[in-house]
Amino acid sequence: MTERTHGLENGLTNYGDRDFSLYLRRSFAQSMGYSRAMLSKPVVGIAYTPSGFNNCHRHFPELLDAVKRGVLAAGALPVAFPTISLGEVFLSPTSLKYRNLMSIDTEEMIRAQPMDAVVLMGGCDKTVPAQLMGAVSAGRPAIMLVAGPMMTGRHRGERLGACTDCRRFWKDSSQSPLGPAR
Repeated sequence: MTERTHGLENGLTNYGDRDFSLYLRRSFAQSMGYSRAMLSKPVVGIAYTPSGFNNCHRHFPELLDAVKRGVLAAGALPVAFPTISLGEVFLSPTSLKYRNLMSIDTEEMIRAQPMDAVVLMGGCDKTVPAQLMGAVSAGRPAIMLVAGPMMTGRHRGERLGACTDCRRFWKDSSQSPLGPAR
């Protein structure tokens, strides 16, 4: 039976010497500002999907900070890492085509990096299943933070939903904040 590893000791890169691999990993982590005490804690990865092409996730920086605080309060070390981001209206032909790619990316990044558990941050009908499929396949404990609907906006004093008002504005392009339809 092998001893269970945790935190940075998970999945060491094989340089032919386990102690050297661990020394190298700790050295690099300390160069990023982590103390020895922090590095001895369990590691909770945070799969984070930032992208300038994903308006659905524009409120994620604040949520990420809250998740990090929660992980720290629970006694673990939070480490955020990016995965593919699916911004529906900016992908062609559709985001569904890329859902499985995101699942594979999520799985492989969870599997490849030294984490004991993972928090998945997603927020749409393609991102959430992709992250969950990836985490299940990676076999690590995971929890999903569904970020909720896109933030609403305002136009001429009216509160507008993420896309609940799109068809109405399209139908009556004279009201469209983007001008007449072409």
